[in-house]
Amino acid sequence: MDCMPPLAELVVHARTGRWRRGAGAALAVGNFDGVHVGHAEIARRLRAAADRQGVPAVALTFDPHPAAIVRPASAPVPLTTPDRRAALLLDLGLDAVLVQPADRGLVELAAHDFYRHVLRGRLQAAALVEGADFRFGAGRAGDVGLLAEWAAADGIGVEVVPAVLVGGAAVSSSRIRGMVAAGEIGAANRLLTAPLRVSGTVVVGARRGAQLGFPTANLADIATLLPREGVYAARAGVAGGASWPAAVHIGPNASFGETALSVEVHLIGFAGDLYGRRLDVDFLERLRDTRRFAAVDDLIAQMTADVAAAARIAAAGGPATGSDHAT
Repeated sequence: MDCMPPLAELVVHARTGRWRRGAGAALAVGNFDGVHVGHAEIARRLRAAADRQGVPAVALTFDPHPAAIVRPASAPVPLTTPDRRAALLLDLGLDAVLVQPADRGLVELAAHDFYRHVLRGRLQAAALVEGADFRFGAGRAGDVGLLAEWAAADGIGVEVVPAVLVGGAAVSSSRIRGMVAAGEIGAANRLLTAPLRVSGTVVVGARRGAQLGFPTANLADIATLLPREGVYAARAGVAGGASWPAAVHIGPNASFGETALSVEVHLIGFAGDLYGRRLDVDFLERLRDTRRFAAVDDLIAQMTADVAAAARIAAAGGPATGSDHAT
């Protein structure tokens, strides 16, 4: 007689008390990286399925991405941290988000074992909602066809959600990563349910910004994908606190002969000490490429223009996000 493989304890995020361990749930499983408009459609269908059956709507996601274990050298850099991903999914109306720590034991589970031990045994799935490209189990051997076959034998419905198209192409996390890497923040945000967020710890820098009249918070310990080098309009603030319009520079300080990449955030109108604090930066729009300035006065003039542009974009809310742009 086989038994449940030893898996790490789930990390539970919830805003309602409806989900309880061992009770039934309508379940969606995936990486949900970025939480884009395609994920929002899955969440909408999941909520409806849960309400029809009188059970909570629950998403199961993973940390790290299973690809980081199977092929670490080529695994995608994530768009979101697990906490950010869970918060965004809860914002879509789910009752709970369960984060399964991913390890070798998990990724080597055969597809049927994942279904039997995790989806049915551990999580008591009463209904399943998945995207059409959902794959699971060792070697990604399981697909929605197999899932539906096994679930039907247990009297469980599986709803398959077609890809959401924007601009004639399917919305996916990999598509959005490509946009972010290219600096196309406005386009990426139109596929996301909330602006692209980068979070980091404020560390001591060279303090050149303050000397030029534009003090910056220098960020370290960033775990997610950075946009292409350049200057961006954003909103930024300490997690859970007020946010401020911001101008963000990503790249080396070429005007001062530096080659190391840095992330510097000027919070417009803010005065205070942020050292050691965790700063959330929501990117809104790309302003320009980085470049070297021969004279400090030219650099100051450009920074003045950048700050004014960033303030205007932040005041206007930046480019829209969300499923209103899905077609």
